[in-house]
Amino acid sequence: MSMARILPLLFLIAGILSTATAQQKEITIEEIYQGEFRTEGLDALRSLKNGKQYTILTFDRSDRSSAIEKYEYETQQKVATIVSSSDLPEIQNFTSYRFSDDESKLLLATDVESIFRRSTLGIFYVYDIASKKLTKISDAKIQEPELSPNGSKVAYVAENNMYLFDVASQDTKQLTTDGVKNKIINGVTDWVYEEEFAFVRAFAWNSDGTKIAFLRFDETNVPEFSMDVYGTDLYQKPYVFKYPKAGEENATVSLHLLDVLSGSVTPIDLGDAYYIPRIKWMNHPDRLSVQTINRHQNHLKLHAVNAKDHTVSLLMEEQDAAYVDITDNLTFLEDDSYIWTSEKDGYNHIYLYNQDGKLVNQITKGPWEVTDYYGYDQNEDRVYYQSTENGSINRGVYSIRSNGKNQRPLTVTEGVNSADFSADFTYFINTYSSATTPYRYTLHKALTGKKVKEIKDNTALLTKLKGYQMSPKEFSTLNINGNDLNMYMIKPSDFDASKKYPLLLYQYSGPGSQSVSNRWLGANDYWHQLLASQGYIVACVDGRGTGFKGRDFKKVTYLNLVKYETEDQIASAKKLSELPYIDEKRTGIWGWSFGGHMATNSLLKGNDTFEIAIAVAPVTSWRFYDTIYTERFMRTPEENPSGYDDNSPFNYPELLKGKYLLVHGSGDDNVHVQNSMRMIEALIQANKQFDWAIYPDKNHGIYGGNTRVHLFTKMTDFIKKNL
Repeated sequence: MSMARILPLLFLIAGILSTATAQQKEITIEEIYQGEFRTEGLDALRSLKNGKQYTILTFDRSDRSSAIEKYEYETQQKVATIVSSSDLPEIQNFTSYRFSDDESKLLLATDVESIFRRSTLGIFYVYDIASKKLTKISDAKIQEPELSPNGSKVAYVAENNMYLFDVASQDTKQLTTDGVKNKIINGVTDWVYEEEFAFVRAFAWNSDGTKIAFLRFDETNVPEFSMDVYGTDLYQKPYVFKYPKAGEENATVSLHLLDVLSGSVTPIDLGDAYYIPRIKWMNHPDRLSVQTINRHQNHLKLHAVNAKDHTVSLLMEEQDAAYVDITDNLTFLEDDSYIWTSEKDGYNHIYLYNQDGKLVNQITKGPWEVTDYYGYDQNEDRVYYQSTENGSINRGVYSIRSNGKNQRPLTVTEGVNSADFSADFTYFINTYSSATTPYRYTLHKALTGKKVKEIKDNTALLTKLKGYQMSPKEFSTLNINGNDLNMYMIKPSDFDASKKYPLLLYQYSGPGSQSVSNRWLGANDYWHQLLASQGYIVACVDGRGTGFKGRDFKKVTYLNLVKYETEDQIASAKKLSELPYIDEKRTGIWGWSFGGHMATNSLLKGNDTFEIAIAVAPVTSWRFYDTIYTERFMRTPEENPSGYDDNSPFNYPELLKGKYLLVHGSGDDNVHVQNSMRMIEALIQANKQFDWAIYPDKNHGIYGGNTRVHLFTKMTDFIKKNL
């Protein structure tokens, strides 16, 4: 078979990934999911505006107290404890913090509980750093509080309405009054915006604290979804929330400007705006930027709103034959010219526009992707970014002038480098990992990339792992359907090329995703190591539709989600089975969410290739999934019925030949258990035997207590019995 050269990442860290010895033991599921292999990091890192110091959040496990510590960049010495919960009798610990813009006050979060994936409720306090005074904002739990620039006020949301809290007087003013559950939301997003546009706080202060821009969601006509919550009471309770499935009506979203002094609220006319996925104030306090996009999500507009006279002008437009991604890469410079990222030349790159929305120039170019934008140092005229220039499975940190010249590699060691810059761009803290190196933190000069100091590493974890059977990820590419697909393979530590081994494929395959990446191990990787130690070969192939290989590679799946992705997994399994050490009669595949859909489809449509599949929390029909995600890639069911139905596995349950394990959480607000129930019923009516498990009240992540241990024990037993 044709397979590209194995990348240099096969070289092992001395001692850790050596051939298993009698002293080395297998990783256990309990160790994985009870946190035995967790890595140490720098939590909640914030650069102070002086550019010389930063803060981190620490947690003392002995007394469960938390603290915000201040460090010098240059010396890496701790210079102060700004606040510790052990000195605050009102708080046992706080789990997050934010500074006011002038860094005079802190917003501290306690007793936080999750609502959905990103949204939370909590008790919040304002801490005055100079006076050490602690002020509670509300006795009731609130959402998304945000300090005004000078720290004198806090805007927040409670029960779908916006409020303003005055820190000095401790007076609270209600700003909106029409908020009603499952009807009107002010200042935070609805379910589908939170999940698919990835933000919850839907309001923002301007730079001088005189105005607040906010979004209002009218979800009156959005259909409701209901799921039972079983809990421990005698009767289960229905949980009802608004969830627009593909083709259904979305919330009507509108933009409003609040004058803080008068309390007056003015609606802003954005014309034919369907979605409003981002609002962001410019540097001038009367200039607001607003991004809008149509329902098909292929025509994005960037507007400028004048907060004095409420007029709206169009800065720029972005269109694509498929869809335009929403990002957080918009950055305004001092004169309100701005930096923007776009795929319009075929790869994601950085562009500079003047304050009127006219293109100045394309800053980065090449057949590679900008994967993160870090900022712009106007004093040195340097744009800082992360990209795939050193290979699509790697990430490096670079800088370049705004004219696109004099590019500098800063940290580009093979693996994944990411940077956190000081406020004045003097330093950055680099986070590095690879498949063989756990997270390592180092201090660098921003201009040159020169390493100044080691900060923290995870050598203790490496030492611990020497006692376990571990095998390297072998990175390579696999030529499938005319494309060189990124792949990794994990072999048993006592691998013998003269023997034959069963093969288990793992994948996710969602649009723009990446599972084959040269970064440190996650929980699934440790589980794959467990399987390898028990005699399985585990492989992962990123097929068409995945990310970081250009626009066309990613968007080829447009209107046909899981069709080409499934073809690539089936073809990959067939090609790998040609290897002399793979037992072609023992091939499995597993995945979660989108990957669960893929595993199911692969087992059915590739029933002559796969003997088993495990699908966790799978989509089984895109008709059941939400508007924003699904229509971005598929348009509506009315426009594209075959795209929805031709790859929906409960439409062809008779194709099942192999062993199938289907798992779902009954409290999954994201991919509803309805997906699995329809699949289960179709298989029953086709008289097909299979295994399944429903985890009561568990959401899309299926975790809590011993849940993950139970789930992965079930999955391991299923594989050992059937593969």
